[in-house]
Amino acid sequence: MTHLWVRAEQRPNEERVGLTPEGAAALIAAGVRVTVEQSQVRAIPIDGYRAAGCRIVAGNLWPKAPADAIIFGLKELPEDGTPLTHRHIMFGHAYKGQPAGRVLLDRFRAGGGTLYDLEYLVDETGRRVAAFGYWAGYAGAAVALKCWVAQQRGAIAGPVRKYPGKTALLADLGRELAAIGPQRPRAIIIGALGRVGGGAADLCAATGVPVTKWDMAETARGGPFPQVLAHEIFLNCILARPGCPVFVPAGAVTAPRALTVIGDIACDPTSDFSPIKVYDRATDWDAPALRVHDAPPLDVTAIDNLPSLLPVESSQDYAAQLLPSLLTLGSLETGVWGRAMDEFRRHTAGP
Repeated sequence: MTHLWVRAEQRPNEERVGLTPEGAAALIAAGVRVTVEQSQVRAIPIDGYRAAGCRIVAGNLWPKAPADAIIFGLKELPEDGTPLTHRHIMFGHAYKGQPAGRVLLDRFRAGGGTLYDLEYLVDETGRRVAAFGYWAGYAGAAVALKCWVAQQRGAIAGPVRKYPGKTALLADLGRELAAIGPQRPRAIIIGALGRVGGGAADLCAATGVPVTKWDMAETARGGPFPQVLAHEIFLNCILARPGCPVFVPAGAVTAPRALTVIGDIACDPTSDFSPIKVYDRATDWDAPALRVHDAPPLDVTAIDNLPSLLPVESSQDYAAQLLPSLLTLGSLETGVWGRAMDEFRRHTAGP
């Protein structure tokens, strides 16, 4: 019997989960055994999983799970260097040359485990079967707008927090914008036709921010892109990949520009393929803005778990997208899972 073990997230400010109680009930009905770890922070209460028929265990027991269990989480495992013996479903951030990713892959090599990277679960056409993209875009645009509002007050954006839903987020932004008056920044979104860009565009529309929407057609010539510098806010909504053009070169910090906020929603600053060359590290909830130039200011916000600002809505949306693939866990050598395994093997092959 296939055994899915849903681990508690151990990263600060991470309340999302990739399986709802309704999804767990569907898996159990299909013959999958589901174990769910208790969590003090998970946005969806444990009682729903218990009612669905899941086995409930203490948090962070997954290292002692049965050898045949498939460990399912979203974000990073504790960086303790221990070999990884299980099969893991998670966002590994390990295939684009990231230093931490190389360490993670070494742990899998040492333990003989397998990574099924959620970013690389794709259908026959190469399209991801599930993504948090919309809510990443929505929340990322909100944080970038908060950074711009702080600049109007002569400050750097302070800590951000989770919201019970987008209505509360919009109300909070509305109060902040009202305090500085009627002016609004101009935003440019690159990747506007994708899920991430769609979420970012919707947040901008809801807050009265005028948007220029770009996608592949506008960036195909490879740059430079002076239009990016002509907007107060730039929202990057495309994943870093080989051949990606540079949207913001290192010299942009001292170039004439209206640009004062970069929202790198894709958030892959340590990748060799990052299209934004003015910063080299992610930001976080406590310090969402990294100031890379003072006069005129240029702040970069790059939080890599943005959907956690709206943990309930983003969890429900993602879990619904992923459930059809989870229902095929009995066939890990084929389909979505087989393609993810091939990707893992390709990146762990050789010496």
